[in-house]
Amino acid sequence: MIESLTSVSKLTSSSPLSGTLTENSVSSSSIMQPSAAANAAQPLSFSQIMGDMATDAVGSLRASETKSFESVQGKANTREVVDAVMNAEQTLQTAIAIRDKVVTAYLEVARMQI
Repeated sequence: MIESLTSVSKLTSSSPLSGTLTENSVSSSSIMQPSAAANAAQPLSFSQIMGDMATDAVGSLRASETKSFESVQGKANTREVVDAVMNAEQTLQTAIAIRDKVVTAYLEVARMQI
């Protein structure tokens, strides 16, 4: 997820409202899917990046939940569970911070006079 956040900051735009991410602006990032990596002419949009980040967050939370259930069943050691829970907590804090920024930006746009 951190890789996704750093790639968002590398967005290049041709106009103030349309940001696109090209393969040249991301070096060895995990957010590009294999089909997108093979086709370098197809840029990723901001919504695709945010969607990938949300998918990664849900996957991280599910992995943490699975690891917790394995711990209850006695199949996972404490270290693995703590690592999974800490990763899920970091993912959740990142998602909350992004949500807060989006809400703040929306409120600023709503307050603009036309």
